[in-house]
Amino acid sequence: MIPESFVQELLARVDIVDVVERYVPLRKAGANYSACCPFHSEKTPSFTVSQSKQFYHCFGCGAHGSAIGFLMQHAGIGFVEAVEDLAGSVGLQVPHEERNRAERAKKAPLTELMARAMRFYREQLKVSPTAIDYLKGRGLTGEIAAKFGLGYAPDGWQNLDRVFDDYNEPALVECGLIIVNEQGRRYDRFRDRIMFPILDQRGNVIGFGGRVLGQGEPKYLNSPETPIFEKGRELYGLPQARKAIHEQDTVLVVEGYMDVVGLAQAGVENVVATLGTAATGANVQKLIKTASRVVFCFDRDSAGDRAAWKAMDVALEFVTDNKAVEILQMEGNQDPDEYVREHGKEAFVRYMNSATRLSEFFVRELMRQKDANPNTPEGRARLVHEAKPYLQKVSAPALRVQLTKDIARLAQMTQAEVEAICELKPLARSRYAPASMKHRPVPSSIEYKLLEVVLHKPTWAASLPLELVDTERPEGALLHAIADAIDHGELPAGGVGLLLEFFRGSIHEPLIAALAPSMSDDADWAAMEALFNDAIAHLRHGARDAEIKALTERARQGLSAEEKRRLTELLAKKHPPPGSTKASGL
Repeated sequence: MIPESFVQELLARVDIVDVVERYVPLRKAGANYSACCPFHSEKTPSFTVSQSKQFYHCFGCGAHGSAIGFLMQHAGIGFVEAVEDLAGSVGLQVPHEERNRAERAKKAPLTELMARAMRFYREQLKVSPTAIDYLKGRGLTGEIAAKFGLGYAPDGWQNLDRVFDDYNEPALVECGLIIVNEQGRRYDRFRDRIMFPILDQRGNVIGFGGRVLGQGEPKYLNSPETPIFEKGRELYGLPQARKAIHEQDTVLVVEGYMDVVGLAQAGVENVVATLGTAATGANVQKLIKTASRVVFCFDRDSAGDRAAWKAMDVALEFVTDNKAVEILQMEGNQDPDEYVREHGKEAFVRYMNSATRLSEFFVRELMRQKDANPNTPEGRARLVHEAKPYLQKVSAPALRVQLTKDIARLAQMTQAEVEAICELKPLARSRYAPASMKHRPVPSSIEYKLLEVVLHKPTWAASLPLELVDTERPEGALLHAIADAIDHGELPAGGVGLLLEFFRGSIHEPLIAALAPSMSDDADWAAMEALFNDAIAHLRHGARDAEIKALTERARQGLSAEEKRRLTELLAKKHPPPGSTKASGL
């Protein structure tokens, strides 16, 4: 774990404008900076960066966050990686647990070995006419080969002996470059193959895919699982495709390395590939974070059909109601690379846009694969039975309702009957809206007005009469949380970006993100303070009136002497005698 205090210190040291400008050209627009959003396609800039708030927000797609959030969203990296990147830019050393530090120290030499191997393979490609001719025959140019770092592993058993000083180095086996057989003989894993380097989000080489030049098995040979390479979590070509994915807000997922490179050569650049395995949950989660539309493309053979069903199965669990997952099954014997070479980019894009929606694919294939014919009572019963485990895993509430309705219609049942038979429990509310947020923020509430002020100056939360702030309201709960953080010395002064980062992943993050874009960059502090004090006075008056009402209602049954004294005191404060100064407190 990275200490929260370090994260706050880091955000206080970096300037979000500098961070964003590494990737997006910004233009000064009044107190802020603006640009076309890097997270969705647009012609009119709706993406703003506030230097005073240390916060970015897109009014088009809703993307928002701090400098850390921007790196995570733009580069598709995790929280730790984003913190490390920013810390390196300002010369800070990230404090980690010893175990994590040891793991990174172990991985660093392995990625360096892989980088040296990649450079060797690239040099070998330049001097191999056979390999060059093969790539030219697939329609690839030198530019696209360089973009993807393609290389060639020459024939022979120990070519890497020329690259590394010690061919017996155990790390060469650990990172998958070298194999040791049962007799203890060492030899190169990749021989006489076109080499496709697999990069992580930081550009480190973590694995290779090798394709035979002619006939031979296996057609593709992949790096094994290693400390730096986990096939089920990685996607080939994502670093190269990220810009095009952002621009089109669509990602195409194909089966092979050559499909990615071939489509990119033809101008279809928003393409990635799974790494010799069916799509995994980690793949789908990463893809859904990357784009609003995910299209899985498979060859139309038995293996491709199985892969399509698997992709649908995994996607049902992770797709959200604001995202689209589609299945494209290639007709005939052509794979995507062959299709685009014969028909061109525009034809392929039209073909891709005819992909089958996840819901349609689910119902169609359920009937086909599971022999669930809705024309008979038995078939309809089977359809509901087979749909049950899939409906149970759907996490998107609106999608689950729609799928349930489709199954109910085909089975000639009501939606409620299908839900009962499939034992569909109500979706966990906390997954979509925190249980503690029993109603939406009310802009006219006193708590809301106080929160608008406190977001500008969080330290003022320490002055709030918290006993009067309604924690049943989300804005009131957030005021309590800010005051608690201030009280414990956990929340340093800074822009709303620091506040947002402090509450990242909590139930309070959406409310801060919703209010931040409308906050003034040039606040009138005198007016703010007057508004703050006036709101507190209203809180006190409201509490006083509520207490008067309660005591008045109880007076019918009789009040104690202390209660009578208290009621008299409250009424005097509410209706002071002529000429006296009106009290504002309790």
